[in-house]
Amino acid sequence: MKILLLSRKDVEKIVSMREVIEAVEEAFLAKGLGKVQMPPKSYIYFNRFQGDFRVMPAYLEDMGAAGVKIVNVHPKNPQEHGLPTVMATIFLLDPKTGAPLAIMDGTWITNMRTGAGGAVAAKYLARKDSHVVAMVGAGVQARTQLIALNEVLDIDEVRVSDAVKGKAKKYAEEMGKLLGIEIEPMTNVEKTIKGADIVVTVTPARGPIVKDEWISEGMHINAIGADAPGKQELDPEILRRAKIVVDDVKQALHSGEVNVPLSEGIIARGDIYAELGEVITGKKPGRASRDEITIFDSTGLAIQDIATDWKVYQKAKKMGKGRKVELL
Repeated sequence: MKILLLSRKDVEKIVSMREVIEAVEEAFLAKGLGKVQMPPKSYIYFNRFQGDFRVMPAYLEDMGAAGVKIVNVHPKNPQEHGLPTVMATIFLLDPKTGAPLAIMDGTWITNMRTGAGGAVAAKYLARKDSHVVAMVGAGVQARTQLIALNEVLDIDEVRVSDAVKGKAKKYAEEMGKLLGIEIEPMTNVEKTIKGADIVVTVTPARGPIVKDEWISEGMHINAIGADAPGKQELDPEILRRAKIVVDDVKQALHSGEVNVPLSEGIIARGDIYAELGEVITGKKPGRASRDEITIFDSTGLAIQDIATDWKVYQKAKKMGKGRKVELL
């Protein structure tokens, strides 16, 4: 029995952001139709080293795609070990037989599919005439978030801020050149956010860094950074004003932007309006008015990974990419 091995370089050459967005939207649609199996992600904590890894299995029935992703988060890696904060490996198997099909790098896919999730959410929840994007955080995920948004929106202006000195300026220079968009590095979060149409938060914050008074009517917020218990980026008062859409309720209750306000009794389970899949299927309406504030609480779902990986695997076979090795 042979298994296909795909490196990061292989994967990067196989799929585009537009293709990832298509795969991710299809995954959310399948979830909204009840045609996926996806237990909540499991966590193992390395408290001594201030890191963790998560195990994320999924099966998309109509797509015939099944597999599991193992992904770590170690914030000290870049400074102390010269490694990425997030690294992932993905394993695909055949639902018919359980036979292993492929092992591939999942780090690039994790970044791409998370960005794609934000784009899908904006497509259904943001105002159609949204042109100004505020990016809070200028790391790797901020890049794929903007690349993906640029696929679904006509962006005229981007503002970016970051707690690390010089990071926003570098982001503005590199991403502005890549996308041909005016990007302005800002000195603080308030100036970044005020007057924007879409706000994207991509930080590891464990306390509110976006204040309620900065959020105006009609804004859409992609809350991306909170993906583990205790993480929080938004003033809870924003959640009380907004229509909250999550990627998965169970996972969001445990580790999404809503997890801290829920645990403190500031909001209730009933304040969560819908899952994104329910909006995509039309079971629940998306944006109801121009003045409505909408939030997409993204924790990152295994179905996003497996749907993207399945597209990569199918294309890799046709293109002759990767390396086949004997496993059994």
